[in-house]
Amino acid sequence: MLVVGLGLITGLVHGVLWSEPSQAAKADTPASEGNSPLATRGPKPKPIVPPPPQAIDDAIKRGVVLLLADQRPDGSWGSPEGTKGLNIYAPPPGAHDAFRTAVTSLVVWALIDATDHLPRELQVEVNKAIDGGEKSLAERLITLRRATPDTLYNIWAHAYSIQALARLHGQAKGDVARQERLRNLAAGQVDMLRRYSFINGGWSYYDFVARTQQPAGSPMSFTTATALIALRDAQEMLEIEFPEKLIDKAIASLKRQQKPDFSYAYGEYLRLVPMHPINRPGGSLGRSQVCNLALRLYGDERITDEVLATWLNRLIARNGWLGLARKRPVPHDSDFYVAGYFYYYGHFYAAMCIDELPNDRRPFFQEQLANIILSLQEQDGSWWDFPLYNYHKQYGTSMAIMTLVRCR
Repeated sequence: MLVVGLGLITGLVHGVLWSEPSQAAKADTPASEGNSPLATRGPKPKPIVPPPPQAIDDAIKRGVVLLLADQRPDGSWGSPEGTKGLNIYAPPPGAHDAFRTAVTSLVVWALIDATDHLPRELQVEVNKAIDGGEKSLAERLITLRRATPDTLYNIWAHAYSIQALARLHGQAKGDVARQERLRNLAAGQVDMLRRYSFINGGWSYYDFVARTQQPAGSPMSFTTATALIALRDAQEMLEIEFPEKLIDKAIASLKRQQKPDFSYAYGEYLRLVPMHPINRPGGSLGRSQVCNLALRLYGDERITDEVLATWLNRLIARNGWLGLARKRPVPHDSDFYVAGYFYYYGHFYAAMCIDELPNDRRPFFQEQLANIILSLQEQDGSWWDFPLYNYHKQYGTSMAIMTLVRCR
């Protein structure tokens, strides 16, 4: 998510606590070894009255109407407006180019996903907005780079634009010229992820270590997982390949950060302090879903249906730990050092995890997840979890819509 991890505990921690992993830590755990009993132990959510399908469709519609009204004249969403007394580190203009492009990608993706759940009277307006978003992405992506040597928020934009472009490509069936343009644009973003792949494998949004041309800082578990999932879409939906060596390095980084209960370290710089609050299950509630999903998509047999179900149960039953951070203006200023911008991000990837389960196991989790998301819609139709200039309602609403679509 653009969203995820847009701030860290401190930049100092990056430089002090992260170190090159040992050879022993680099070894992957064979799938045949099986999982710890901790992998499938955890709390279970209480029964609920399932929300009616019409309530879900109505919420999706309200969110879409909000997004349609918020589109900028150039077709994009989001802006550097709405600052507060404490703002995250965001060197202009590059950081805001990245935020706006990532947000626009998420909105386009959400509008495409929501199309089948909207009344006919909205279709023309939605299609027009999608076209405007596509034009904005075509203009912005060709020049998008990192803002400064230490700030790489562009990683979120590269990843989410790939996924938006893949879905635009699917919409453009029959229009060969448009599909080719979209594929070429996505291929450029795939190459950007190659260029900004960290020396140690995977991706992050900061490099406070060496600030080198190829980033040398600490890869983050969730950023790496986000990029891996986007690259999987590029491969399967657009037939765009990525260097296998870099995929393997990213997966190895993710596995180094994995704990026996399938919580994940925030980043490699914290993997040697596994009981740090942010690395414990309560701190990993918004990360484990995306990390498990990424490894599952790349064939990790240890990410079983039971592991996915256990972490879906955890997210629902212990939702309060994630919710305590929602709307707090200071990143990581909550229990387990959770930051607000993990909230809708975590639920979004949880919904994708539900898609990985057998059909007969999905309804329980879909109902629970929808019940949570529906209860949090704002009066104006938006969802938001962290005050981030004028990007938070757009990314939060987009992720909430895509979550509800998968619960429908």
